[in-house]
Amino acid sequence: TKEGRERKAQLEAELKEHKAGRDEAKEAMQKATAIREKEAAQFAKESADLKTNIAAITKAVAALEKGAGSAAFLQTPAAQQVRTWAMERATLSDETRQEVLSFLGGGQRASYAPQSGEITGILKQMSDEMSQDLESAIAAENDAIKVYEELIAAKKEVATLQKQIESKMKRVGELAVQLAESTNDIEDTKEAMAADKKFKQE
Repeated sequence: TKEGRERKAQLEAELKEHKAGRDEAKEAMQKATAIREKEAAQFAKESADLKTNIAAITKAVAALEKGAGSAAFLQTPAAQQVRTWAMERATLSDETRQEVLSFLGGGQRASYAPQSGEITGILKQMSDEMSQDLESAIAAENDAIKVYEELIAAKKEVATLQKQIESKMKRVGELAVQLAESTNDIEDTKEAMAADKKFKQE
């Protein structure tokens, strides 16, 4: 029937729309997951570096505050980590940076007086800066996780769309069968009417 064909066409159009929505949602989820994985890897590296550097500076400060361990400390990997941080990432004035690098390079060993606390103060400042960077990185990571989880939750519509697709595909199939049966019935009726007409004419 005409109504059945119209309903089938409408269902097929809705089915096409649902499939497009499902595919779009799946693609968005895949992209979001790839981005989240990349962000998580960057966070893991950054937070590990910061934690390592904070630990190195803590060791440096402890050694310097003891007063006797500065020469021994300068030979440790922790001193090298502090030196690298001071050169590459610390936000220090050029003069302060040079003073720290000179000390860490052994240039001030003879003249450094631990009780003055100048280098110790600079190192503590660097440690505070790194701790703030770590806190910021953790907060940014937590925000990124929350945004990702919200996106994935919103895109769970994929399951709903899949159910709608399956339901409509079933209905389209049922309508196709009904239309085929109706068409067959019409053909059978036409044939019977033609046979009756022919019979009457004889």
